[in-house]
Amino acid sequence: MLPQTSKNTPKIKRLVVVSNRLPIILVKEENGDWNIEPGSGGLVTALAPILRNRGGLWIGWPGTCERVNLDKIMAIANKNTGHNLKPVSLTEQEINKYYFGFSNEIIWPLFHDLISRCNFDPTYWEVYQEVNQKFARVIARNTTADDYIWVHDYHLMLVAKELQNIGIKRKIGFFLHIPFPQLDIFVKLPWRFQILRGLLEFDLIGFQTTRDRRNFTQCLRTLIRDVRVKGKGQVSLIQSGEKEIRVGNFPISIDFRDFMHNSETKEVADRAWYIHEYYPNQKIILGVDRLDYTKGITFRFQAFKRALIKYPELQNKITLVQIVVPSREDIPEYHSLKHEIDCLVGEINGQFTQSGWVPIHYIFRSLEKPELLAYYRTAEVALITPLKDGMNLVAKEYCASKIEKNGVLILSEFAGAANQCHKDALLVNPYDIEGVAETIYQAFTMDKKEQHSRMSRLRRSIGKYTIFWWVNSFLRAAIAKNLDNFPPLEYYIPSEEYSQRKIISL
Repeated sequence: MLPQTSKNTPKIKRLVVVSNRLPIILVKEENGDWNIEPGSGGLVTALAPILRNRGGLWIGWPGTCERVNLDKIMAIANKNTGHNLKPVSLTEQEINKYYFGFSNEIIWPLFHDLISRCNFDPTYWEVYQEVNQKFARVIARNTTADDYIWVHDYHLMLVAKELQNIGIKRKIGFFLHIPFPQLDIFVKLPWRFQILRGLLEFDLIGFQTTRDRRNFTQCLRTLIRDVRVKGKGQVSLIQSGEKEIRVGNFPISIDFRDFMHNSETKEVADRAWYIHEYYPNQKIILGVDRLDYTKGITFRFQAFKRALIKYPELQNKITLVQIVVPSREDIPEYHSLKHEIDCLVGEINGQFTQSGWVPIHYIFRSLEKPELLAYYRTAEVALITPLKDGMNLVAKEYCASKIEKNGVLILSEFAGAANQCHKDALLVNPYDIEGVAETIYQAFTMDKKEQHSRMSRLRRSIGKYTIFWWVNSFLRAAIAKNLDNFPPLEYYIPSEEYSQRKIISL
């Protein structure tokens, strides 16, 4: 049962989402025009259905440091979303030190238990604070006490503190999309006290899993003297001086019906048929990942190689289709990771390829949604083995798209989704090459009845706890409201020209 909210909770009229990036991508063409495209990534995928057509506000960086007429761009983008977009302008140096630096060279590896990859450059911390101040000022100028401010992810952990510093009071919550580390990892952070104190300025702090929440409260109890944690259940209370903060676990999900209905379309069915034709008499194992060292792609390839050696009957009967979405290629470490992946694909294919069969089909690009759904529908096995992941929505997307209720989900026990899917997925330790190889064989030989039974239960669970359940559970804990309190706008008409990509000259 959730704790009761205060009687002094203000009447909330508008939902304001704050994240590092806006849900659009600005791409400059060679002729100087700007191409506005829908954003991608887990956070945008999760939040876009929530705010769409509800008249709210989304605050974030527009994705470019160039001087452009952002008001004109936002006006066009707003036509399609049914809510307003408010950009936060950042310089190239700020992006380099706040985003690529502090966020992705310190917090990202640290919170994924990869301390050796951290670069504790003190200038990163200075700029991280400055950018959080910028976001706070934009929030202050564009919101009122009647708004609920929902801040997302590790880029903006100081926003509530910065709002307090400029004397602005707002009802404000925070959700962390990535894991929160254990105490012995977190204490390595030179600015550990400042981060914890900053988070304690939010009214509600949300995590993906009970493990993440437990790690956070353990860090508080050990490092911050004047806090007390009390209560059990999904949401508990933190007493910090005179301030009371709620902390809970709210596992994020997907728009299950959207994935299911889109998977049923003729376009997806036709694409799925062509994929089957391309891989005749073979079962497809599917991997879908952003280019990142936390996703365990190289370990996955080694396990697949081991499966082909240990179980030679798999050869010529199974193909690993690995989709890697480009990401952060300008960072040397990510460039090196891509080189390592390329080399492993070449090595394995060179060793095992036979006439008419190549063991790994490697796709390095983003896929449009119908093509991705076709691969989900076609693949007999999804191999999702991150070294650590806040949730991993690909696992849920795969299950939602399996409308025939076939297929096997192999899932890392270190993904947040394992908490929900552990009974019916085949859980693996991604570092255990031999164990993953054996699980691949188990999935390959699993009979149809067991597949159907497992997938049916996975789909029921994911279909019950959707993205809308996630946002409602968070809002109920925060302000005793849900999405019904932010009804769709009757006058909203999507802009067809924008949905097909709108190019404007500036």
